[in-house]
Amino acid sequence: MTSTRTFKPNSSSDANFYRLFDMFALFLAFQCSALFYGFNLTPIYMVAVLSVALSFLYSAEIFSTYRSWRAGKFRTMVLCAWSSLFVAFTFLFIISFIFKFSDTLSRLGLGLWLLFSIIFLYSWRLVVHLYKRNRRKLGLNLRNVAVVGATESAVYLYDEIMKNDELGFKFLGFYDDRKPERLFNNVASYDIAGTIQNAICAARKGSIDVLYIALPMKADKRIADLLLQLGDTTVDVHIIPDFLLSNLIHARIEHVGEVDTLSVFESPFIGAREFIKRTEDIVVASIILMLISPVLVAIAFAIKFTSKGPVIFKQDRYGLDGKKIKVWKFRSMTVTENSDVVTQAKKNDVRITKLGAFLRGTSLDELPQFINVLKGDMSIVGPRPHAVAHNEEYRKKVEFYMLRHKAKPGITGWAQINGWRGETDTLDKMEKRIEFDLHYIKHWSLWFDIKIIFMTIFKGFKNANAY
Repeated sequence: MTSTRTFKPNSSSDANFYRLFDMFALFLAFQCSALFYGFNLTPIYMVAVLSVALSFLYSAEIFSTYRSWRAGKFRTMVLCAWSSLFVAFTFLFIISFIFKFSDTLSRLGLGLWLLFSIIFLYSWRLVVHLYKRNRRKLGLNLRNVAVVGATESAVYLYDEIMKNDELGFKFLGFYDDRKPERLFNNVASYDIAGTIQNAICAARKGSIDVLYIALPMKADKRIADLLLQLGDTTVDVHIIPDFLLSNLIHARIEHVGEVDTLSVFESPFIGAREFIKRTEDIVVASIILMLISPVLVAIAFAIKFTSKGPVIFKQDRYGLDGKKIKVWKFRSMTVTENSDVVTQAKKNDVRITKLGAFLRGTSLDELPQFINVLKGDMSIVGPRPHAVAHNEEYRKKVEFYMLRHKAKPGITGWAQINGWRGETDTLDKMEKRIEFDLHYIKHWSLWFDIKIIFMTIFKGFKNANAY
């Protein structure tokens, strides 16, 4: 039966070829490690190979390893494959421990298997990548691309095509009916190939392989008419929604029965991503809490003996989906404000204790938030939580402010390590913080989190704007 869905997930036409070569690479890596270390393919090792292979294929789907990479980065493709590999070997170690056959597996042999797998997964992809890239540079396997609508989004697409010759796209030009003075800034200096009707004629003749429609979304009737005419061609058609380009949060196609919908504002942490993010939080928070427990005790005693009041200050903040949570911090002030009006800490603020100034300047006051992470209220990485009063103030002043709550608040974040933490005494500072927060949510990945965590270690704890 033919699917009635309009939109289908984009997968590589070479996906099965890639899967087959990956399985061959994993088995070849195992054979090489067995040859080097001198062990045989016993039933236990057969179980290990099967476990790694199946878990690799499963995790590869999570990381979209087999999607079309013609318009993607080679580096990202390799990282996706390696991520799947590490998940597969982690799964092997877990099940070998649970079912108590880890002692029968050679640790050095498994290490060699992992090393050879890393090399082989990279090597065969590199060979294929260079082969395709050289063919495209020679003018082979090129696809003729054109854009209807000389708009801002069209120019952005053109710039990306020109910067990435490995895409194998030959740009034919822009097609637009408007006069040059009505086109987007500087578009007139680019190649205006003709009118929209010229584009339709070129598509019918087979001169265009891929046609991008970059007309304003308000021109819906015009777009509908254009699609109707292009239905009489074999050209691949893509629509660039101009007003959504900078505001989509992990856009994807969803289905309600047989109705297709495009998500505009949605959390990136759904399905397997939610599981990966939560696993990361539990593992990292548990390890850190074990390591810093003596520091937590020492700070607690220091606060108790140097000023009156509770050791832990619990303040209302907005969490995931804008729901209120209690965020834990070491008390660093002589007061514990948690009302509808909260005054941000300023330089030389008289409310801050001497010990509190040190704790705030080094971010040690935020260490109890690792308990919030284990509770599930917060994440290791995410937008920093704001006081409820500040949320209510800035949501009216900063566009898309509340979209930062599509992710759990974090102990560290992309905005924090880029210097946008501490006092936001001007609207511009808050706007920059929100800009970085939304960038994180749009581009979230496990590797992005790891990058932020490592950057926090070296530059995220100390900041001149933290009072």
